Amino acid sequence: RKILSNMMDSEAHEKRPPILTSSKQDVSPHLTNVSEMKHYLCGSCAAFNNVAITFPIQKVLFRQQLYGIKTRDAILQLRRDGFRNLYRGILPPLMQKTTTLALMFGLYEDLSCLLLKHASAPEFATRSVAAVLAGTTEAIFTPLERVQTLLQDHKHHDKFTNTYQAFKALKCHGIGEYYRGLVPILFRNGLSNVFFFGLRGPIKEHLPTATTHSAHLVNDFICGGLLGAMLGFLFFPINVVKMRMQSQIGGEFQSFPKVFKKIWLERDRKLTNLFRGAHLNYHRSLISWGIINATYEFLLKVI
Repeated sequence: RKILSNMMDSEAHEKRPPILTSSKQDVSPHLTNVSEMKHYLCGSCAAFNNVAITFPIQKVLFRQQLYGIKTRDAILQLRRDGFRNLYRGILPPLMQKTTTLALMFGLYEDLSCLLLKHASAPEFATRSVAAVLAGTTEAIFTPLERVQTLLQDHKHHDKFTNTYQAFKALKCHGIGEYYRGLVPILFRNGLSNVFFFGLRGPIKEHLPTATTHSAHLVNDFICGGLLGAMLGFLFFPINVVKMRMQSQIGGEFQSFPKVFKKIWLERDRKLTNLFRGAHLNYHRSLISWGIINATYEFLLKVI
């Protein structure tokens, strides 16, 4: 009996399915996929959080950049437009920012790893190239930025009321019409990415050492905010020209230097007039990129 019982136990053990081994094999690829997409997901969520909070400030700034008016006059314009129009045009930046920031963070990490493996150049050079390539890829979504400009310009309020109508209005002018202002966007995206990713680490290293989660969050906010404010001020004239180019529907495609010269003459050849709205842009960028960087770093630790 004892021998028979041992034989039966041995057979039962052999037939028992290897549950733990199978489970690990099933879960491992899933975890790998989540890890690969983590930077894209965190970047997209950070952008959504930022746009939802700062859109009204961005709209005031937009009016100043486009028309060269004072902050008070821009706010009065929005008041006359009414509350129902305050968030008019939020869909394009929401779509654009969630997508482009996902690409900005995700592609930068992927391309950096790829170039560091296969290129023999210094790390700074390879990471700079990765930043420029990520910024160039973001420019694919220029049409969303283009439509956002049209929807925020009160001169076009009577022509279309939503994103779909704005896209439809540009269709008859050809595909090139969606990409007005592409040159300043490429220039802005590439250089700003190089500065942002290149300086983010060194700036954080010079901040007080964080010992708690909240302290890390504050440091990430300060680091992102300072960089965003600096880059926002540096590239402010480029955005002024880009918005003027994108506010036009149809007609001649004017070059960047030609549009810049026209704006320079309109604003009495004064640098202060060219930078009108820069102070608001500085504070908006400080808040926006603080939110983006803090949210991104926080989600990286959570996911």
